[in-house]
Amino acid sequence: MIQIIPTRMKCMPEDASTADTSSFEDMTVDPVVRGFIKDWDAMEDLLHHVLYTGLGWEMGNEGQILFTDPLATPKAVREQLVQLMFETFNISGFYASEQAVLSLYAVGRISGCTVDIGHGKIDIAPVIEGAVQHIASRRLEIGGVEMTNLLAHELGKSNPLVKPDTSDVELLKEQYACCAEDDLAYEKTQQSCQQELHTLPDGQV
Repeated sequence: MIQIIPTRMKCMPEDASTADTSSFEDMTVDPVVRGFIKDWDAMEDLLHHVLYTGLGWEMGNEGQILFTDPLATPKAVREQLVQLMFETFNISGFYASEQAVLSLYAVGRISGCTVDIGHGKIDIAPVIEGAVQHIASRRLEIGGVEMTNLLAHELGKSNPLVKPDTSDVELLKEQYACCAEDDLAYEKTQQSCQQELHTLPDGQV
């Protein structure tokens, strides 16, 4: 079984309910780092899981792929991905387009400025008539993973002996974190927040 966290995967035993999974922690890998593929073997395993398990593809009856390129994807990376898809997964067609362009297409525009906030990076790209203006584009090496690490750090302050698992912290962040539009909205959020009690595995509240 493969457990998938955003751009992260960890091999687990088939019967995860009864097996000791502590020995599998060191097998956690990140196929994609800051928007770029860094571990091609892990990426191949991830794609195999997504295509044949997630999408239900059948061997010998593969479909077509639309790949969205992150900002400033190197040509060599794209070429290697195309080679992987055709030679390993035997796809019938491949098309790549830039994320910034597709984001504008999704709202019926061909020109504009896109801000893509992801797990490990923030891309800001102006698009004119369907073409990304790379000279004016910017990438910030910060994203959701920094928020997760910050939350884990704050949780660890209250009990230094406990090291929260990344997947648990991700779940907490997704359930309770929010982003206020402005200072006024932030103040309203602070006033409306109610204290919630949670039961720990040892029974403490």
